[in-house]
Amino acid sequence: MLRLIAEKPSHGYELIKEIEDRLGGAYSPSPGTVYPTLTLLEELGFVTVAASDGSKKAYSITDAGRAELEKNRATVEAIFSKIDEVAKRAGNVTPPQLVRAIENLKLALRLRLERGKLSDQQVADVAAALDAAASTVERD
Repeated sequence: MLRLIAEKPSHGYELIKEIEDRLGGAYSPSPGTVYPTLTLLEELGFVTVAASDGSKKAYSITDAGRAELEKNRATVEAIFSKIDEVAKRAGNVTPPQLVRAIENLKLALRLRLERGKLSDQQVADVAAALDAAASTVERD
C-alpha cells in the first residue's frame, strides 16, 4: 500500500479498488485489512493525512515512507511482479456465468437420460439444440 500511496495520494477505498484492479478482480482486500494498515503506516511515520473529506482521509507518503520503500525496493518489486502474474491469470479465468450454464446443461442432460430412453424425435431435438448452441459459441 505504501507504494500505491507513493504513486498517488489516496484514501482507503481508492486503495481497495486499486488493489482489486491491479489483481484483475481476483482479490479485493477488506476494509478490516486496509484501514488498520493505513493507521500503522501513519503511526510509523511513513504516511500522513494529506486531506480529509468528512470520514475519508487521503494519505500521502512522507520522506520516511520513501526511504522505507527504497530500503525494501527488491521486496516491493517482487510483490508487484506477483500481482502482475495474478492479474494475467485472472484474465484467463472462465466467467462464473459460463461455468454455471455448462454445469446446468450437463446436469439437465444426465437427468433426462436417466429417466429413460429417448424417442427418435427427442434425440433429434436435443441434438439440434446442442448443435445450435455450438454454432452460437463458435461465432466471433
